[in-house]
Order: sequence, then structure tokens, then C-alpha cells
Amino acid sequence: MENILVLGMGKVGTLVGLLLNRTFKVTGMDNQEPHYNIKLPFEVILGEVRDPHLMKSEMAKYDAVVSALPYFLNQPIAQLAHDLGVHYFDLTEDVQTTQFIQGLSKTSKKILAPQCGLAPGLIGIIGKDLTLSFDKLRDIELRVGALPRYPNGLLAYSFTWSPHGVINEYLNDAEAIHNGKKKWVPSLEGFEYINIEGQEFEAFTTSGGLGTLCDTFEGKVDTLNYKTIRYPGHGKLMRFLMYELILKEDKEALVRMLSTAKPPVEEDVVYVYAVVEGWKRNTLSRKEYFNTFYPIEIEGKKWRAISWTTAASLVAVVEMVATQKLPQKGFLKQEEIPFDKFLETPTGSLFLT
Repeated sequence: MENILVLGMGKVGTLVGLLLNRTFKVTGMDNQEPHYNIKLPFEVILGEVRDPHLMKSEMAKYDAVVSALPYFLNQPIAQLAHDLGVHYFDLTEDVQTTQFIQGLSKTSKKILAPQCGLAPGLIGIIGKDLTLSFDKLRDIELRVGALPRYPNGLLAYSFTWSPHGVINEYLNDAEAIHNGKKKWVPSLEGFEYINIEGQEFEAFTTSGGLGTLCDTFEGKVDTLNYKTIRYPGHGKLMRFLMYELILKEDKEALVRMLSTAKPPVEEDVVYVYAVVEGWKRNTLSRKEYFNTFYPIEIEGKKWRAISWTTAASLVAVVEMVATQKLPQKGFLKQEEIPFDKFLETPTGSLFLT
């Protein structure tokens, strides 16, 4: 793998391009000039990704395509990658998009790897890694929060990544395993309280964070769930907006309103927390992973925690495919990625700092 096309030059896509450009020949593509006022060390093509003829001619020039586009644009790109025999990677949290790509993978000649972000993505890799020391599993509970470091207002939130993606996660039902059975549960439900080093948070169910974990662990655990971490009160207010004011019926209006009210902040924080319970030599045990990630400097620019953790998660997977440490064709489940090998990649090592 030498030539990679990165679609979407927003915050995350730009950083994906910069990280990949350290090892590969990268070309970016967007329908407008790059969002950041920095000189990029790779070419950016202006073009409309919704144009199938343009995308077919462009994608055929590359060994791999990485989509950092909104989730609702990914299906036709994945279809083209399949048809052209090009490796495909994306960040989607959308369940239907993932199911569509799984269908394509039955006849794919190259790797199809959706869900390569933070959640789904890294959290599933960590969760699977924690299970390896158990003889028999009971519970897997995964939690991730991308938050403003210094919250204000009742929502106590800032849209440091795609508002469309956030609304999609809050609105769609989520997969879970409960009492040993895989089922669909509503998002913005299942509230719980978490205390992290003296700071109180809430967590509630959101869709897509588990990726394909329910399929992998069905019949093997009593409980498997994913919840998003937020500051207390956030979930209740989002339920009010979406269900009492019925703004779920006009998602574009909701996105505009929230983006205007809660623009991105520079100082954010990402919490990653995973717990696995089970039996080791007939003794019930519990194993945990917790880490906090803050903004860091990459290529001379400070990048938000949500941006670099998401971008680095994807780029580390690309590096593993390129060095043949992962399968070269078919559908890639995130939980099939060894966490220790992930951390050994040039970009995965960022999670050790």
C-alpha cells in the first residue's frame, strides 16, 4: 500500500492526512478548500464526492481510500472501493452503514474496515483485550466521553466533532447484550452516574459504540453495553429537545441550533473507560482500563483530544494493514485488532504518551 486518498478535509480528515503522509503518499479531497489555515504537505483535490463518475475515476488511482466524511455519505464510497478492489477505511458509527459494508465484504478483494475511530473503534479493541485473561466472561461495559474540559451552561457540552454524528448516536437504537441475549435498546436511556477522580459524570446508552461486538460476544457474556459519558444533566436536556420539542423530526434544524449554541472549544478531554468481569480459575475477577487524553501538538499544530484520538485510531489500523499485521481482504472487526500490536505502530504509540 503506497497511495492513499483521504476524503473529507475537516478537522479529523486533515489530521488523518497529515499522519498518513509520514509514511504514505497522500492525496486529500473535499468540495471546498481545507478548513485549517495551514500549509498541507500533500495535494488536495477539489471535487464533489456525491459525483459517482468523478469518484470512480479518482479512486481507481489509489491503493486505499479513507473516508472522514459524514456517515451518510459512506455507503456509495464503500461500494466503489469494493468494485475497484481498493482498501477501504472509515470512521462511521452508523449501524446501517456498517451492515451494508459487511454485505459487500463477502465478495471483496481488499480489506473493508469501517468503525476505525474512537467509539466504535479503539474502545472495542481495548474491551476485547481485557477479556483475554479470563476463562469465562460475565460482563463487558464500555464507556467513552469527549467533553469540553471547562464546561459551561446547562448542556455542558461543545460540538468538537460532527453534530450530525452526535444526533445520530442519540436518536438511533443501540445494540446490547442483556441477560445473555442480543437486543436493541433505546438511546438516551439507561442513565448511570460515574465518579472519575472526584468529578461526577453521567453515562447513557448511545448507538453504534459497540461496533460488531454484540455479534462477537453473543452467547458468551451476560451483559455487554456501551454508554457515552457526559456532564450531569446533559442527557435530560437532549431528551427534552429531541422528544418534547419534537426536534428529532427536523434534524437539520437541531444541528444548526446546537452548532450555533455550542461551537467547538480548543481545550477538550477524552475519557476512555472499560470494565470486564469474569472468572479466572473459578475465581470471579474484574479488570479495568482507564485513560484520559488531552490536546497534543502534531506537525506543529495543537489538535483537540477528540480529533487526534479519532484520527490516530484510524491511521494505526491503516499502518497495520499496510505492514500485513491484519487481514488483507474481507470485513475487519475492530475487536480482531490486537491492542499490543496497535500500540506498537508509529501512530498507535501516541496513546502511550
